[in-house]
Amino acid sequence: MARRPFSLTAYLALARGNDRPAADAPPWPDRPKGPLLCLHSDTRTRLETLLTLLQRLRNQRSDFSLLLTCDAAQSEGFLLDDHVVAAPPNEALGDIHRFLDHWQPDMMVWAGNGLRPALIHEAAKRGTHLLLVDAADAPWRQPSKRFLPDASAGALGLFHSILAQDQTAATRLRRLGVPDNRVEVASPLEPEIFPLSSHDGLHEELTALLAGRPVWLGANIHRDEADAILRAHRRAARLAHRLLLVIVPSDPDDEPFLAEQCQEVGLRLARWEHGDMPDENTQVLLAGDDGELGLWYRLAPLCFLGGSLAGKTGGHSPMMAAALGSAILYGPNVGRHLDEYSRLVAAGAARIVKDMESLSAAVSHLIAPDRAAAMAHAGWTVVSAGAETADLILDQVNEWLDAMEAPR
Repeated sequence: MARRPFSLTAYLALARGNDRPAADAPPWPDRPKGPLLCLHSDTRTRLETLLTLLQRLRNQRSDFSLLLTCDAAQSEGFLLDDHVVAAPPNEALGDIHRFLDHWQPDMMVWAGNGLRPALIHEAAKRGTHLLLVDAADAPWRQPSKRFLPDASAGALGLFHSILAQDQTAATRLRRLGVPDNRVEVASPLEPEIFPLSSHDGLHEELTALLAGRPVWLGANIHRDEADAILRAHRRAARLAHRLLLVIVPSDPDDEPFLAEQCQEVGLRLARWEHGDMPDENTQVLLAGDDGELGLWYRLAPLCFLGGSLAGKTGGHSPMMAAALGSAILYGPNVGRHLDEYSRLVAAGAARIVKDMESLSAAVSHLIAPDRAAAMAHAGWTVVSAGAETADLILDQVNEWLDAMEAPR
């Protein structure tokens, strides 16, 4: 290993603590045989995203095991797809040695800007392959002890490869002394998206039946935002008389309520679960549940994503809509997926609306085929860039696993 920077040496000395592991440390299950890949993230969301990518690798090969660790697990134990998520060891050498002696990870994929310099250093010392992904243009963090020196530069220099979210993040890494040949720019980490299926015959039938009518979709609509969406549609239909709104409720039990709302607003309704098909006079097609959501995304070039205009649900992820070629409208309450919406807005694939009036105006403006198509193309660019990042990560992991199998 190359000579350590002074800041990392000082960090290790001050963070040494007790070199012996804590006597009351809980036991771990036996280490599985074969290569072990440790996935670590500073947040639960990043770890969940990383796990979805590795599940694709699991479908290709079974010659490795996974260990999941997350900083958030320190205060809340949780499971991801039946995987137990553990807190990483404290930054005391005794705890770190116990962790590494037991698990002996062959590879560590580290996600985010939260570093644990002592753990990273000790893993590198043992020959563990280290990959850092989703490095953002943001300050690097380490476990909060004010008297410890900032060892970020030294820890970052131990990674074999780093994927930065953009050029600015890559520049920040290079300024900290990470060699150019270890830094690669890749889009932010995204969950693996498996597009919803759609019945081809039904899609063709409805496309022919609608005969070029402009269609927009209200997906996962909550009852407290239904009135605003229906009134926005009625106003937009004054400019586009053949405009059709497809509504998919967030809760299937809300279907009768939404049907009543349509009647109160004065819109002519067809109810999908009753076997109705839209005719020339239909203004709203109401689906009973999300069983055909893949069909509706493909049929409607423009969609509004529910749970975002009213209430405190935090909205729904926009990535499936973007993957299936729909331009996206959404309300201000999308805190759970703010990063995803922000990237789509920056690319020109999504637009925020705040009330019935702005939603109506946006639908009237964007229902034009060329405008919706431009937004949909921008959304697909964001989604496909995330897929390229997933491929980069899986390629590196595959390369490491293959190298371990090669005779020495």
